[in-house]
Formats: sequence, structure tokens, C-alpha cells
Amino acid sequence: MKQIINVLSLSLVMTVLVFSSFIGLEPAIAGAVTDDVQITQVVTSEISITSPSDITLTPLTMSQLTAVGSATWTVTTNNQTGYTVNVKADAVDALTDDAASESFTDYTEASAGVKETWSVSNAYEFGFSGYGNDTTGYGTDAQPDCINGANVPSVELLWEGFSTSDVEIASSSAETPYAGTATTICVATEQDTVWAPSGTYYATTTATAVTQ
Repeated sequence: MKQIINVLSLSLVMTVLVFSSFIGLEPAIAGAVTDDVQITQVVTSEISITSPSDITLTPLTMSQLTAVGSATWTVTTNNQTGYTVNVKADAVDALTDDAASESFTDYTEASAGVKETWSVSNAYEFGFSGYGNDTTGYGTDAQPDCINGANVPSVELLWEGFSTSDVEIASSSAETPYAGTATTICVATEQDTVWAPSGTYYATTTATAVTQ
């Protein structure tokens, strides 16, 4: 009987010890642990530009002395540091009648390379300007358009001659709206006290949109 009591006492002691140990360990077993997960999303920088229709200017005659035309590019980019649009011609004296070896002189600024109000004197010349929210240095036409009247170059815009090197016409330091941003190039011809020889003249100009 005494042996049975000793065994039961020992069992009780062991049970108490095990239970006590469990209580002591439970906080460590049930405590919170953490782990971080890093999520990466790459947004690729892209840019696009639309392709407008070719420009056909009103014919010059002995009574029609000026002509104005335009084309509009829409640039769309998600590049957070923005974009530029550059234009250039494929030849010096860009507007040329190759068959007759004749050409309009590229618009000549009073100070070379400095955009100015349209003015042609004793010559026939071909130049350009531009307007849009991101155009740079071409003034602002309240209309907005390229003309002061039918086929008369705008006096609110500033004009210059084409170059065979890139000339910046528009620039932004941020991404465009979802629908893009429009930039319009205005081109104009004038003959002043000198007749432009009859013929068909062509100019090839290139617009390049690049991210900054």
C-alpha cells in the first residue's frame, strides 16, 4: 500500500512539473514573429509620336505673295523627366524644285539663330514657327493658329529658318497627360518684290521625339 502511495505521489509530482514547464514555455511558443516581403513593379519608359498629313501650301501667284500651312504632332510619354521634340530639314534651302535647280532661301533672321516676327524683304523665303503647351521660344498665338489672316504668317509667333541639324521646337520636364500633348509646326513662304520662279517645290522635314 505504501509503495502504491509513493508511486502515486511521484506521478503527481511529475505531472505538476510537466504542467508547470508547459505554462512557462507557452508564451514563447505563442509569441508573434515577423517577416518582410518586398514587392517590385517596373514601369518602362516609353514615348510615341503621331504622323500628321503632309502639308500642301496655297499656290503663290503674281497676286498671292504669301502662303501658310501647318501640321500637328501629338507626343505621348510616361517618362517622368519629360521629352523634347526636334525638327530638321534634309537640305540647306529646304524648299527646292530639284527639276529646275531652284529653291526658296531658308528664312533669314536679322540675327542669325534668333527667332523673330515674320519679315521678308526683296527675297523669296521659307520658314517655320510653332505653338502648343510645350513649345519653346516661339511666342504665343491667342487663336491659337499659324496665321494673322488667310495665308498671312502670324505676327504673334516668332519664326526662323530650318536647319539640317535638330532644332528644338517643344520640351517638357514631366510625363505628358494620358492623351498626349500636341505640338503644331507652322510653315510659311513669301515672295517680296522678287518673283519665285514657277515650279513645284518640295521640302522634307523630320520631327524626332526623345525622352529626357
